[in-house]
Amino acid sequence: MSTVPEPLPDRLPDPLLGPADIRELAAALGVRPAKQRGQNFVIDANTVRRIVRTAGVRPEDVVVEIGPGLGSLTLALLESAARVIAVEIDDVLAGALPATVSARLPDRADRFALVHSDAMRLEELPGPPPTALVANLPYNVAVPVLLHMLATFPSIERSLVMVQAEVADRLAAPPGSKVYGVPSVKAAWYCEVRRAGAIGRTVFWPAPNVDSGLVSLVRRDPPRTTASRAEVFAVVDAAFAQRRKTLRAALAGWAGSAAAAETALVGAGVSPKARGEALTVEEFAAIAEHKPEQQPGDQPKGDIR
Repeated sequence: MSTVPEPLPDRLPDPLLGPADIRELAAALGVRPAKQRGQNFVIDANTVRRIVRTAGVRPEDVVVEIGPGLGSLTLALLESAARVIAVEIDDVLAGALPATVSARLPDRADRFALVHSDAMRLEELPGPPPTALVANLPYNVAVPVLLHMLATFPSIERSLVMVQAEVADRLAAPPGSKVYGVPSVKAAWYCEVRRAGAIGRTVFWPAPNVDSGLVSLVRRDPPRTTASRAEVFAVVDAAFAQRRKTLRAALAGWAGSAAAAETALVGAGVSPKARGEALTVEEFAAIAEHKPEQQPGDQPKGDIR
């Protein structure tokens, strides 16, 4: 006796957001991406899954995401991580995200937490300490947000951020590179930094006028130094504020005079004729250690090239 085979079940819908889902959500919320907040929503599910894979998100990870927007990357992170904490400053987006998570990944909604806040003001997060940072960072605040998170949450072992391609190049630049600068040195204080891929413009809505890049940051111990991070970063800021000048001249204001800057540089084993773009973070730390103590009444001398 022949039997008619039962029809195969329909393919389960992808819980991640596609272009139509993004536009429907945005229309329902009355949302248009805000240029002043650098909002460009990712509309391609393959791209967010690629980001999660590249980030190496593990089942035990507690991931913090900055600027989740409508939830494209959030949902992909929830598929892999033990917990996701999303930090969103926008009132409408923050209000809508929990419902999106519950509707599309109901069995993982209890692993999600929303923090409605400015990431630059974050001092603590709910639940276990974060072990990873994965985010599509708003272009206009990417570097300060990244550095703030690394400084505030030392439990973050690994980060993968999507930023403007030019910013990605700067973050990952080695000493001697034309784009090596303040972001490169400060990121290197916390992490081993490398470029981890490129992202085209068509995966965003609206499509930005620039390409994007992925940057991988793996936490490492900071340089061994008796100087504080703030003292080292003050040297970095001074060195690149006048990057065309020799360090003897560029650090004159920081040290109190060009002669005092030379004393610090020689003590650190750095040529006074060098420029900031040639130095490693360890060399900046050595210079900070050798800053001469200013005597009462000392006045900074004029810059000398």
